[in-house]
Amino acid sequence: MTAGYDADATARLADEPPKSAAHGSRGPFVRDRARVLHSAALRRLAAKTQVVEVGAADFPRTRLTHSLECAQIGRELGAAVGCDADLVDAACLAHDIGHPPFGHNGETALAELAAGCGGFEGNAQSLRLLTRLEAKVPGAGLNLTRATLDATLKYPWLPDGGPADTPRKFGAYADDESAFNWIRAGATPAERCLEAQVMDWADDVAYSVHDLEDGLHAGLIGLRQLRDPGERQVVAKLTAANYLPADLGELTDTFTALMRFDSWPDRFDGSQASAAAVKNLTSMLIGRFCSAAEQATRPAGAPRLTRYAATLRVPRQQRLECALLKGVTAHYVMGRAGAAAIQARERELITELCYAVLTGAPDTLDPMLRPAFANAADDAARLRVVVDQVASLTDTSAVAWHKRLC
Repeated sequence: MTAGYDADATARLADEPPKSAAHGSRGPFVRDRARVLHSAALRRLAAKTQVVEVGAADFPRTRLTHSLECAQIGRELGAAVGCDADLVDAACLAHDIGHPPFGHNGETALAELAAGCGGFEGNAQSLRLLTRLEAKVPGAGLNLTRATLDATLKYPWLPDGGPADTPRKFGAYADDESAFNWIRAGATPAERCLEAQVMDWADDVAYSVHDLEDGLHAGLIGLRQLRDPGERQVVAKLTAANYLPADLGELTDTFTALMRFDSWPDRFDGSQASAAAVKNLTSMLIGRFCSAAEQATRPAGAPRLTRYAATLRVPRQQRLECALLKGVTAHYVMGRAGAAAIQARERELITELCYAVLTGAPDTLDPMLRPAFANAADDAARLRVVVDQVASLTDTSAVAWHKRLC
């Protein structure tokens, strides 16, 4: 038994034959991490948009590089508060595995198209891949342990079963309710395990800090802008509206204090010295956000914490700072001139592609999905298979499929 995790936590959805002696020394969560790391779905994230479009330049992060960085942050923070490091690592690697082409923009398009079969949500699609679609154990996906699957559930509820402030977010489709119920057996409804909370904060830290770095390198975010009080107020308003409801004065004061840290470079001109300065800035911010959570959750000398024994506590100051960094990227990168037109075309492409795949199915489907389409009981079930297909594509393959089929 893994320390802090009982037989119930290390159980798998489907029984598997015993491992050979050569592999028997590996713990259950080490095996989980390896299964996610070697999965086709994780590899596909290399060509899926994080914030800046895939192919726009060599530097910006993709969903894969983001997931790797999230896993590194989550692994260290998880271990610091007492969680199994490999378990948190696996959950962080898997947290975006179900996201479709073109990031959240593609998710919006698929949500509209999938209204007739239970909707589309990237987090629910991740669980569907892990428990059903990925090829490891037929009928059980990667067949990860209960604790690891639970740690991937950022929104541990079914459609229409969550809090009022997250009406469009859910962690599993109605079609996958049996697997969801198995994972959540014995858990308080809507309560997240500690490992899922660590994964979620690691995700926030990774993308808020690294998207800032990408924006600086792409020339979309300027340090002079961030030091302008008027610009900071615009970002604060956007942050309050989209990321963390807070008083505008509190946000602007927090932003001003954040910009006073010595780690901010005087300028960024693409030189090695300025690039190194930005790296030091990202290191400082990540360390600040994670150290604050560690110290608030598990003070020095406190016992290790796992599963449902504790809540990850992130001080309000660091939550405000992290939210403001998200607001910076939203304003200067996602809200830049021309971005709306690009996003509209991406949604149009996803819509046209779905209809083309559905019209030509099963021949237009990957061989792995054709049996599910042939055995589908009704139109809704057939539509779900088509959505699974399109969601699995990368940005580049979605464009190629659209060119071929449309």
